[in-house]
Amino acid sequence: MATLATPAAGALAPVRPRRTWVGALLGVLLAGLTLVSLFVGVSDVTPASLLAGGADGTAAFLLAASRAPRTVAVLLAGASLGIAGLIMQMLVRNKFVEPGTTGVTEFATFGMLLTTVLAPGLSVMGKAGVAAVFGLLGTWVFLRVIRAVPVRQLVLVPLVGIMLGGVVAALTTFVAYRLDLLQSLGQWAQGSFTTVMAGRYELVWLAGAMVVVAWFAADRFSVVGLGEEMATNLGLSYRRVVAVGMVVIAVITATVLVTAGMIPFLGLVVPNVVSLVIGDNVRRSIGWVAGTGALLVLACDIVARTVRFPYEIPLSVIVGVVGAGLFLWLLLRRRSRAH
Repeated sequence: MATLATPAAGALAPVRPRRTWVGALLGVLLAGLTLVSLFVGVSDVTPASLLAGGADGTAAFLLAASRAPRTVAVLLAGASLGIAGLIMQMLVRNKFVEPGTTGVTEFATFGMLLTTVLAPGLSVMGKAGVAAVFGLLGTWVFLRVIRAVPVRQLVLVPLVGIMLGGVVAALTTFVAYRLDLLQSLGQWAQGSFTTVMAGRYELVWLAGAMVVVAWFAADRFSVVGLGEEMATNLGLSYRRVVAVGMVVIAVITATVLVTAGMIPFLGLVVPNVVSLVIGDNVRRSIGWVAGTGALLVLACDIVARTVRFPYEIPLSVIVGVVGAGLFLWLLLRRRSRAH
């Protein structure tokens, strides 16, 4: 028996060092790309120009008014969307869902459209509030549909969500077409941080606050992921935790939508990639999900700014290509393991 136990212990020993090295690499990449993001753009903002112009120069003004707010907004959006996807997967108990594949984003977009039509003078905070309410409604509708129509196969759950989102998106497009608002609708659909600057990005800090809320409730979300019966047997208020998760998802979706538009696939692929290294414990993986989401969006944003320099392509295009490829890889990987 001793000879059998020794190799097993040796096989488990390298796991923690590997995670440590991956985490250190993630931190270094995130810090490096953050610095790169501050100095990438058409305007001349470089360390040399900052030193030459002083604290009151044009380069310093552009750094404080545009580059730094944009970088902060990208980091917060990436981290919060990854957390929103992680919580959604815990609530639904399915690894292939996120706000973009459950109709939540489409409901929030419909709320934005109604706000534009009925209250065009509403503040940005008010628009985000309306979008959050509709996102909350979309989360509730999806959960009710999944509970009413139980599906046994893993990939059918996001399919139901995509169909639900398609219905809402069709209604939104019809209303926008009749009211000549297709251009505004297209702007929301193309996620981009080109218009982010000081005074127009602070709303995304609400998404960062929701990340903090999710961190405090991480253990409860892990228990909810075991199912309603198990959570109740462990003394947890299942409905209350689900309500908190729904609010977190809705607020994150709404604030990112108002600030930058739709960013597809992020909440789907980031938690799945992290789970391959960390596992499904929310407390253990929530920091990894936030860091990986921020890193992925920041890298894609830099590519969007440089691939056709001095022009900029929408961030959603880059994230969509990368996210779709990762999603197909995850889908094929799970299917091969199932067989």
